[in-house]
Amino acid sequence: MDNAMENCIFCKIARGEIPAEVVWKDEHVLVFKDIHPATPKHFLAIPLEHIPTVNDADANNAAILGRLFVAAAETAKKFGFAESGYRCVVNCNRDAGQELFHLHMHIMAGKKFGWPPG
Repeated sequence: MDNAMENCIFCKIARGEIPAEVVWKDEHVLVFKDIHPATPKHFLAIPLEHIPTVNDADANNAAILGRLFVAAAETAKKFGFAESGYRCVVNCNRDAGQELFHLHMHIMAGKKFGWPPG
């Protein structure tokens, strides 16, 4: 295991070394409640494979990236906000607000969102 994966908080959550309130999991993706929610319903979907940013994804990751959206839809249905609506956000690098360098999708709901964002 390389140093980035060994020290990555999301890799540690995926390996069960750090507790998280897991709400959905398959062989490629894990979804858990965000511990610092920005909206009333806020979850994080992470690939179990360490991919630092969207820029590091390639054709070999296509199925995993697709599973992030399946996980978002399943989470929305499970928690009752699929019909009212939700936002999926993936930040890439610092200027976009990425703080943890393991690709992840924010699944956010429970409020009305505007456009454009912030």
